[in-house]
Amino acid sequence: MAIDLKVNGTVRSVPAEPDTPLLYVLRNDLELNGAKFGCGLSQCGACTVLIDGVAVRSCITPVGTIGTKAVTTLEGLGTIDKPHPLQKAFIDEQAAQCGYCMSGISIAAAALLASNKQPTEQEVRAALDKNLCRCGSHNRVVKAVMRAVHE
Repeated sequence: MAIDLKVNGTVRSVPAEPDTPLLYVLRNDLELNGAKFGCGLSQCGACTVLIDGVAVRSCITPVGTIGTKAVTTLEGLGTIDKPHPLQKAFIDEQAAQCGYCMSGISIAAAALLASNKQPTEQEVRAALDKNLCRCGSHNRVVKAVMRAVHE
């Protein structure tokens, strides 16, 4: 069965069953590897993507439920030549250690900034609370998000 998805501004047709997790389609069929498989249970946030601007866990989101909604992955936030302000801030602040969780954290932060242009540090911490980072770079991440807010 073929399913049409609008991903990063482009409509793509993928051979998938409706109950296939969106994460599998993104990584295996579309070769978009920004979203990571972390836990597969919606607990770590490594797989977070935007669906119509809302941060969702792609590991538990059936591809058949997307319909005409727009999916944005880390690859769709910015480009090498024109990175999203968050991507630039994460680089400038050296927010990542191993970087495995950073895609999900970046997407969650992008969702926050889309809905709140001037979040406080406490609001940033609350928005990113459900994204796990085993390296412990949380303080650098918050500093990067706050830098993006002010730039």
